[in-house]
Amino acid sequence: MEKGKYKAKANRSIWPYVFCAPFIICFLLFTLYPTLYSFEVSMNDWNGFGDKVFIGLGNYIHIFTKDPQYWKAFVNTVILMVLSTPSTVFLGLVLAYVLYNLGKSKRFFQTTTFYPYVITPVAVGFIFSYMFDWKTGFINKLLVATGALGSEYNWLQNGIAIKMIIVLMILWRYLGYYAMLFLASMTSISPEIYDAAKVDGATPVVTFWKITVPMLKNTISFLAITSVIGGLKMFEEPMLLFSGWSNAQAGASGGPGNAALTVMWKFYNDAYKIDSKLGYAAAESYVLFFITIIITAILQRMTREKAE
Repeated sequence: MEKGKYKAKANRSIWPYVFCAPFIICFLLFTLYPTLYSFEVSMNDWNGFGDKVFIGLGNYIHIFTKDPQYWKAFVNTVILMVLSTPSTVFLGLVLAYVLYNLGKSKRFFQTTTFYPYVITPVAVGFIFSYMFDWKTGFINKLLVATGALGSEYNWLQNGIAIKMIIVLMILWRYLGYYAMLFLASMTSISPEIYDAAKVDGATPVVTFWKITVPMLKNTISFLAITSVIGGLKMFEEPMLLFSGWSNAQAGASGGPGNAALTVMWKFYNDAYKIDSKLGYAAAESYVLFFITIIITAILQRMTREKAE
């Protein structure tokens, strides 16, 4: 009798490990091992095919002392992230509040605002590259027709204009996604709170700032942190904006004057172009990885202290 109870108890204690085993195995094989292996690659001079030559911290020293283009790309990345993250989070919150207070047409506008998020990045890149094309683009035609411009302007040759277009791409693509997340959080707020504010004579603007925003502080913090992480890994938008250009103009340098070059784009160039430097590219990715960890930790600390 005692032996049977012991056996049943042993079987019950094994099942949690059996159910966790697939995740643990996949994590070790497809996450932990590639992470550790890529760090080992970053310590070598290697093009991905020949023998590895161990150089220790040589790649990292070169990044910090002899590669101004990496830091040019990092500055571009930070600028684009700083311009896009606050505007996307704030406008997504405002849009969600507007949609929350709509009547019967709420479902239609929720669908239409979310639609850009499901469009493939390649299509988004072509849409904006053609919109801002200096010869046939809709923006130039509209501005010339209204008299705002005397002649066609080459938007993709101006560094500031390039950054603004990329920010606009990010805003257009992700605004509906952010709004849907905020809208889902708003549904958890008790309607009685809004009713009480309405009875007290609060205007929609006061209700938004005094009730909605404080009640969504956790969602705002989550989206702000994930947006910063995504902004530091920015790659698709700037590269696809120049997808119709020749490599001599944009593909290898990130646009005129490296204005659109981001860290991930430079990593891609160094890792997968003809003159591959896979070890050096791995070191570039780890520098960005450590910077991302530091920035994320600072943001988490700031949001935690503000909540307290």
